[in-house]
Amino acid sequence: MKQLIEVAGSDIRILGRRLRTAKLEAEFYHFLSDPERVIAALRGLPNGPDLFTFIQGAADPAPSFKYHMEWDNLALIPVSSFEHWWTKQLDSKARNQMRLAEKKGVVLREAPFNDELVRGIQKIYNETRIRQGRPFPHFGKDFETIYREEATFLEHSIFLGAYLGDELIGFIKLVMDEQKTQAGMMNILSLINQRDKAPNNALIAEAVRVCAARGIPNLVYFRFVHGKRERDGISDFKTNCGFRRVDVPRYYVPLTLWGHAALRLGLHNRLRDRIPEPVAERLRELKKKWHAPKSSSLPANTGAQP
Repeated sequence: MKQLIEVAGSDIRILGRRLRTAKLEAEFYHFLSDPERVIAALRGLPNGPDLFTFIQGAADPAPSFKYHMEWDNLALIPVSSFEHWWTKQLDSKARNQMRLAEKKGVVLREAPFNDELVRGIQKIYNETRIRQGRPFPHFGKDFETIYREEATFLEHSIFLGAYLGDELIGFIKLVMDEQKTQAGMMNILSLINQRDKAPNNALIAEAVRVCAARGIPNLVYFRFVHGKRERDGISDFKTNCGFRRVDVPRYYVPLTLWGHAALRLGLHNRLRDRIPEPVAERLRELKKKWHAPKSSSLPANTGAQP
């Protein structure tokens, strides 16, 4: 069950049935300098949530608040200049992939948000039902739905496109925080049938270039790892591209008696995060095998990008 409401000037998503947890709709992209305003407003709601959680940005990861805290993590490139990243932070394999994109005719540029861009994104979304061994949640969405979803946070967003001729073959949506201390990659996706041209690698390079040009000191690619899983293909891709893990505080604020009890009992963590990693890995393998027949006819992953 999901519910989206506006509270104290922030869009808040409420999730769950038994334990109703509230979080910022853009929690990895926008951050709270005064969480008490939101907390007080949430406590005043009729039939409000039981728990509120939020994270701190990567610009200053030292704990700033006295609420219950656990560590979360982000994948981050510290950006000083494009040249420094290219020569000092980037893995040679990723650098070669980025050069490959240029050699094969991939052109990178900022893309205005308009119908043409959304149609290109729709084509990428509808290429396949299965990505990375599991059903792709955006497959089959209509134009209006994609337009509405991509139009979020437009005043803080930059769209970057990878083009082969006039065709959009990959894109990134960058969302900056209010102070422009970091830009988060809300989307990065490309056509599977164009992976031999490494568009995702080229898009990462363009995102670093854009951050350096705008004086944004941190580029964030969501989490570095999820739950207890320490390494996978995507985390390897991030490492090769110069991202590093930065641990940031995640705060939990109980709003009801049930919220207090759930926090003490550890029920605020997702069930899958409480499963031992060997068991979780086995479940992931079984899930991949289940979906494998549906994706067996798709082009092979080159391993160059997620």
